[in-house]
Amino acid sequence: MSVGQMLWHCNQAMETALGRVQPDPKPLPIPPVLLRFLALNMPWTKNAPTNKAFIPVESHDFSVELARCQRLVAEIAAQPIDSLPAKHPAFGQMTGKQQSQLHAKHLDHHLKQFGV
Repeated sequence: MSVGQMLWHCNQAMETALGRVQPDPKPLPIPPVLLRFLALNMPWTKNAPTNKAFIPVESHDFSVELARCQRLVAEIAAQPIDSLPAKHPAFGQMTGKQQSQLHAKHLDHHLKQFGV
């Protein structure tokens, strides 16, 4: 995955939280509440499963995706922390605080992969 593709991947997840992208929900072997707990509280491993809609299949321009990422982070951060964002396709309904934690952890996970 290139840096542009990684940013596109993270951006798609944030767009989903804002209700702009609706990936197909995938039935999971464990309840969403347990999966959400694990995602928010346990370390993430390399090559963890992801929704197929978030897997980049083409190249993406780094500058375009970086600007989009900055805009999306600002937009999510501007929401009230007690808001109820769009229902997550794998983790179910989340609070604004949980959503913020998830996106911060997601971005951190991928930025560390690129040494940032």
